[in-house]
Amino acid sequence: MSWVWTDVFSHPLWAVSTVILGLLLRSQQRGSWDTRACLVQLKGKTAIVTGANTGIGKFIALDFARRGARVIMACRSEARGSAALQEIRKRSGNTNVHLRLVDTSSLASVRAFVEGVLREEKELHILVNNAGASGLPGDITSDGLEVSFATNHVGPFLLTSLLLDLLKRSAPARIVNVSSMNHWRGVVDFSHFKGENLAYTMDSVYNHTKLHNIICTNELARRLQGTGVTANSLHPGVVMTEVMRHYNFLVRFLFNLIGIFFFKSSEEGAVSTIYCAVAEEMEGITGKYIDSDCSLVLPAHLARDPALAVKDFEFCERLISKL
Repeated sequence: MSWVWTDVFSHPLWAVSTVILGLLLRSQQRGSWDTRACLVQLKGKTAIVTGANTGIGKFIALDFARRGARVIMACRSEARGSAALQEIRKRSGNTNVHLRLVDTSSLASVRAFVEGVLREEKELHILVNNAGASGLPGDITSDGLEVSFATNHVGPFLLTSLLLDLLKRSAPARIVNVSSMNHWRGVVDFSHFKGENLAYTMDSVYNHTKLHNIICTNELARRLQGTGVTANSLHPGVVMTEVMRHYNFLVRFLFNLIGIFFFKSSEEGAVSTIYCAVAEEMEGITGKYIDSDCSLVLPAHLARDPALAVKDFEFCERLISKL
């Protein structure tokens, strides 16, 4: 009796077993820390979440709102931000949730956003830099920066820098930067910031920006020692979000098809960020990298080089001072 591999793949049992395997893997994606079991309340606390109108950012903002925080949703789109705002207010029962517009690819927009925050807010206890994009076509912003580097790293770096004094006055406070396990495939080349020597193949540029996120977070944590402000970075997991929206249809189709069985939902992907922002276990912990299951893990070796961290941080400081 002869058979070929195509007979196996076309057999109904193959499809059934694939679905079962996918469901089993999804069941293992949750870490031991559960947002619903965490009783920490944020009444009297103020939190900023960038990219809060969709994906994991929206669920992070929703969680903070449910805990009673004053939540500032920092979003690029007014229409989508307003829709998310109404949804979060309704689902949380918290009306102290507010929309403020910011485009992290524009340093002028970041500065205008921060000016508004400093004018309106007396305290800031949690800053979550979540906004980011992957697969953006190669372009240079009006600031002369490569658009992915501006969106994912320089804009958030500037935003954090301008809010540091407010965070220090509000201590204890936490800075949480959403990175990615993709940083392992990133490299450090400072010419990338100007769009030079970059290969736009799949997520390569995104990977570089996520590496810079961790490197600068670690150096920021070192500089903030003794202030009561902590800074940590994390991997949210492989999540079904709109981060892939800039890729072509085929890539998005395959990502979503596989993701149905193997990737996290946006709600699941928000867990490690929420853990860093509110968990009692993270009190006083700083300069660390947290995995998607809320465990403390080591990042790539480049992210553990203290000399490189100083060089990277000082480069970014000079960059934003000139723009």
